[in-house]
Amino acid sequence: MKPHKQIKDWGLGLSSPLIIAGPCSAETPEQIEQICKEMKEENTVPQLFRAGIWKPRTRPGSFEGVGEEGLKWMEIVRHHLNIPITVEVGNAAHAELALKHKVDVLWIGARTTVNPFAVQEIAEALRGSDVPVMVKNPMNPDLDLWMGALERMHAVGIDKLAAIHRGFSDAYDKRFRNKPNWSMPIHLKRVWQGMEVINDPSHIVGRRDGLLEVAQRAMNFGLDGLMIETHHDPDKAWSDAKQQVTPKALKQMIQSIDFKEPLENMKPDERLQDLRRAVDHLDDQLLDILQERFAVIDQIGTHKREHHLTVFQSNRWKEVMESRTQKGVAKQLSEKFMKELLYCIHEESVKRQEKQLREAEPLKK
Repeated sequence: MKPHKQIKDWGLGLSSPLIIAGPCSAETPEQIEQICKEMKEENTVPQLFRAGIWKPRTRPGSFEGVGEEGLKWMEIVRHHLNIPITVEVGNAAHAELALKHKVDVLWIGARTTVNPFAVQEIAEALRGSDVPVMVKNPMNPDLDLWMGALERMHAVGIDKLAAIHRGFSDAYDKRFRNKPNWSMPIHLKRVWQGMEVINDPSHIVGRRDGLLEVAQRAMNFGLDGLMIETHHDPDKAWSDAKQQVTPKALKQMIQSIDFKEPLENMKPDERLQDLRRAVDHLDDQLLDILQERFAVIDQIGTHKREHHLTVFQSNRWKEVMESRTQKGVAKQLSEKFMKELLYCIHEESVKRQEKQLREAEPLKK
C-alpha cells in the first residue's frame, strides 16, 4: 500500500497509544464546558477531544445532532484543554463546514463507510486540504469496504490516515452492541503496513460494564489507541447514554489498562526468536501433513469418479465433524476453532473432488 503519515507525524502533538475522549453528542455549550472542567479536575485530559455534531440515526425523530452551531462550541475545548478536536462527517457539506471551523481531525462513521458514493463525495470535498482523516469500519465485516474508504481519502491527497475499529453488526451475538471480530482490524494492519487502528470499545460494548475488558483486549492485540465516549452526566446524555462514562471513570479505566509495547518498536529477544523459529518449523510440518492429506483426498476423488459416487456424503461429513471436534476439544482447542478449521478443509476437499469430476466429463462424451 502507498505510504501515509503516522499519527505522531500529523503535527498535532499526538502519540501512540492515542486516547480520544468526549461526548457521543455535543448538546450545549454548558455540557462541553463541564466535561472539560471535570477532565482537568481528574487529570484525565485526552490527546484528542471527540464530539458528535451530526448524528446518523436509524429512525426519524431521534436526536440527530445540533449541527453547525456545535462546531462553534469546540472553541470551548481549545480554550480549556488546549487540545485538538475531532468530529464525524457524513457528507461533503459536513466536511466543508468542519474545514471552515478548523476542526483538527475528521472521522467517517460506520454508516457512511458502507457507501462508496458518500465516501467519494467527502474525499472530493477534502481534496487539497491537509486534514487528518480516521475511518471507522463498515457496519458489516467487509475489509474491502473499510480499505476502500481509506484508499479514496489517500487518492485525493489525504496522507494523514488512521482507522477506527468499532465492531460489526451481528443480530445473534447479544454480548456486544457490535461484535468486535478482532481478526478484521488485525488483518487490516497486516495488509496495509503502518496503518494504525484505534479501538472504540464504547460502540463495541454498548454499555459501561465491559468497556475495560474490550479496551484491554485491543491493547493486547496491538491496536494503537482508544476512543471512549465521555460525558459529565452520562445517564442524562441525549444519545447513547448507556455506553458513556464520566471523566472520573475514564481516569480509573485508563489507569487500569496494561498498555503493551508493540513488538514493531522493540528488538525481539533471543528467547522470542527461538519460539518463533519453533512455530515456523511446526508450520512447515502442518503444510506437509495437509499436502499428504489432500493427496489422499485426490485418490478418494478418483475412486468416487470411477464408481459414479457423489462428491458430498452427508453422513460421512457429520461423522468427521463430530469426531474431530471432540478430539480437538480434548486437546485444549476450542470447539469454534475446530469447526471453522474442519469446514475450511472440507470445502477444499469438495472443490478438489468436484474438479476431478468436471475434468473427466469431456472424456465420457
